[in-house]
Amino acid sequence: MLWNDALLDAEKVIELNPSSYIGYQLKHAVLHDTKRYDEAIEAFRTMLSKLENTPDTQTRNLHQQYTPPYKAESAIQEAIKARLDDAPHRLINTSTGLLCNREVQISTFRMSAEYKELLSSAMKYPDLEIERIQDVVAAYFGYVMLSHRWEGTEPLLHDIQGKVVYDLDPVGGIAKLQSFCETARDKGYRWAWVDTCCIDQTNNVEVQQSVNSMFIWYRHSTLTIIYLSDVPPSSQPGALANSAWNTRGWTVQEFLAPRLVLFYQKDWSPYLDDRSPNHKDSLVIMKEMGDATGIDAQALIAFRPGMRDAREKLQWVSARVTTWQEDIAYSLFGIFGVRLPVIYGEKKQSALGRLLQEVVAQSGDISALDWVGESSEFNSCLPADITSYKAPPYTMPSLSEGDIETSISSLRHVMGVDFVLKLYALLDNLNAPRFANCRLHLPCIAFRVTAVKRSRAQDQETYEIKADGLHDLRITTTDKLTPFLSRRLTMQTYFLVRPWNRHLLELPDFAESSGLAELPDVDRQSGEDCWSLTGSPLQESPDRFPEAQESIDSALIDQALRLTARLEQPFSAFLLAQQRGREYKRIASDHDIIAQVKDISSIPDMVKTLEIL
Repeated sequence: MLWNDALLDAEKVIELNPSSYIGYQLKHAVLHDTKRYDEAIEAFRTMLSKLENTPDTQTRNLHQQYTPPYKAESAIQEAIKARLDDAPHRLINTSTGLLCNREVQISTFRMSAEYKELLSSAMKYPDLEIERIQDVVAAYFGYVMLSHRWEGTEPLLHDIQGKVVYDLDPVGGIAKLQSFCETARDKGYRWAWVDTCCIDQTNNVEVQQSVNSMFIWYRHSTLTIIYLSDVPPSSQPGALANSAWNTRGWTVQEFLAPRLVLFYQKDWSPYLDDRSPNHKDSLVIMKEMGDATGIDAQALIAFRPGMRDAREKLQWVSARVTTWQEDIAYSLFGIFGVRLPVIYGEKKQSALGRLLQEVVAQSGDISALDWVGESSEFNSCLPADITSYKAPPYTMPSLSEGDIETSISSLRHVMGVDFVLKLYALLDNLNAPRFANCRLHLPCIAFRVTAVKRSRAQDQETYEIKADGLHDLRITTTDKLTPFLSRRLTMQTYFLVRPWNRHLLELPDFAESSGLAELPDVDRQSGEDCWSLTGSPLQESPDRFPEAQESIDSALIDQALRLTARLEQPFSAFLLAQQRGREYKRIASDHDIIAQVKDISSIPDMVKTLEIL
């Protein structure tokens, strides 16, 4: 009743002085507060028109206290674009049950009370409240993603397009879709996305864009619901770990990417009856996920995509399976933060090879070369299958500071400072590994094989190997090696190589200590520039005070001695065979090849960059 009286008072003011802005100002305030936003916006437009047309200059200047409607609309539109740039193109409206494309989503917003209230209130001030605009837009367009495993007949785009999801016959995948949309709606979310029916699987361009955007979509979801169709109601801890959902390739990024996740059992009740808003905050559930996946707790809760720790990420998915063989590589694109062509039909060796090539080329991380199994046709230094990463990588023996100091003391007398400095400089100047036309250019320490003797051990065919500068060792391989007792008696050239790992220089990691560590989703080790970010003492300017230079020289000598001490320790090697064009191919091994330097003084002559097919 009071609002009606206030509106009548505003109308009277307008009637008394139709050319004045004051009545329309009062009318806008009343209509806005009574949520009659269309009329409020129209009253505000009229008020601005009265201000602009008044002959009184002082009154006319009052329009500067407000924001013109077109500016407010433009700011809202920019916020919408920024929000939807990281969202799927199609979403299901959980209220209506209709699948909506981007244009319909925006149109729906523009007709909503949320949009009209935002526009009506935004115009009242001279400076736009951008943060509030962004918050309102984010709240309206917040969407829920589904992570699940495909079972039986799943609804596709053509099955739901133009239809109300809730009206469809609730069988098979349709029932799952309906329950998901209802769950999202009941939790207050307007939009929902399912991979089965929100992507046009027949459109290759759309499929490619979707695969490359999937991680980002999950990352920016307001919530991701994980449906465990094989976990019955009232299950005990451990059921999640044993769910088939935990065996699928795509589900790794679907869990790691989002910040908020909720697990649901077969009957759509919360897993372990945990009704907290985010199961990533549950110590019980996260421990179960960690034990089941081998993924560390920090990554489970706050994963950062990028190239760092490539070998560890490959191990996460090494036992996973996908319906399409190429998907085991494609499902890792977002985890590594790369965008690559999606070419279904290329087979898994090519798909995995292209991914690993990109990881090594961008990051210089050679840990992806640490595997056992069969070589890929893409490049022999890469594995044919992701399962080759299942076994943990060889870990160098941990040296205590006391052991290092003992070794350093011995090296000072045996090798001399000049030698270790020259060796440090030689290795410091090596370029990063790179790929070109499927050929790997690998900086390494290459020990030439001088003898190969065939033998049998425990029903396996093994070879006893002698190499310059190394202790004798044995390897097991399915490839046939040509035995020889002297390199002068063979036409075949073999090398045991230690891929050069720049981390052995123990240089400071500026990406770790700089502000980059504080930024979300920054790939702190991508691009070849990461090699130049880490400053070597050898590259420091000599133009400095003598005391400072003396301190740097002492530190450099210490670093060089520590490097040499580490080079004497056992390492994981692989065997290369020289080809006719003087390129090399890796000889795959069934077990890690562990070698150890016998003569450290021979290393400078063995530092090379080899081209591997």
